[in-house]
Amino acid sequence: MFSRIGIVGLGLMGGSLGLAIRRQWPGSLVIGVDRKDVIERATITHVIDVGAEDLGMISDAELIVLAAPVAENERILADVAALVSGDAILTDLGSTKRGIVEAGRNLHGCATFIGGHPMAGASVAGLEHARPDLYADRPWILCPSRPSAALPKLKEFVAALGARCVEMSAEEHDRLLACLSHLPQLTASALMHVVGEAAGREGLAIAGRGLQDSTRLASSPPDLWRDVCVSNADNIGPALDTLIEVLKKLRGDLERGDVLETIFKSAQEWKAQLEGR
Repeated sequence: MFSRIGIVGLGLMGGSLGLAIRRQWPGSLVIGVDRKDVIERATITHVIDVGAEDLGMISDAELIVLAAPVAENERILADVAALVSGDAILTDLGSTKRGIVEAGRNLHGCATFIGGHPMAGASVAGLEHARPDLYADRPWILCPSRPSAALPKLKEFVAALGARCVEMSAEEHDRLLACLSHLPQLTASALMHVVGEAAGREGLAIAGRGLQDSTRLASSPPDLWRDVCVSNADNIGPALDTLIEVLKKLRGDLERGDVLETIFKSAQEWKAQLEGR
């Protein structure tokens, strides 16, 4: 499908993509761009075939995937587009889409940018956690800014990796992800902070599985999420406000339990929908 594929950023997402590509298309050349030490580890572990710190390494790639943090992807997009020598397809794996899709709309040259976001990940980051099945049977959202002949080929690429392609606007993506991803992350981190401060090391030693399950996301790295929150603050803020209002209702109803029962029943119904997909 693509004989030369470039990946900029070889953390969990970019590294997993490299492994998935090399498993699906062993004849394709996977080129990585990252720090020297990361490139060395990625080459040794067969995540990529070749790599370097210089973006020029991917100038002749047919598909280029930006897998760095959100702000970094936006910063280097124009530089990458200016380097490509042919009708390359550019996409990204970032958790917010409006900023980079707008930047992609104004690119000069032959490259075509289509925003992307696989709904996959883990509570830990880094190349050492990359795995080839990370994207299998997961939704992979594509946010084209205009009709493009590149879109069907990118959809075919996504499907061949075992993911389920979903198309929507960048605005709808950011609105939905504020509730589906960004709010759960902030909630889990805030919950773990409050519980940890209150219980301490000794208290946490006797915690049950419920706390572990409900705070799985609390291991996520703050530097990645800082970019996400800044770039989607206008959607995340109202989502947090709604959650705070619900918590206030629960706080005011502790001695009666009427609101608690209503919210728990609603939660059970929506959880069943989530599990049943």
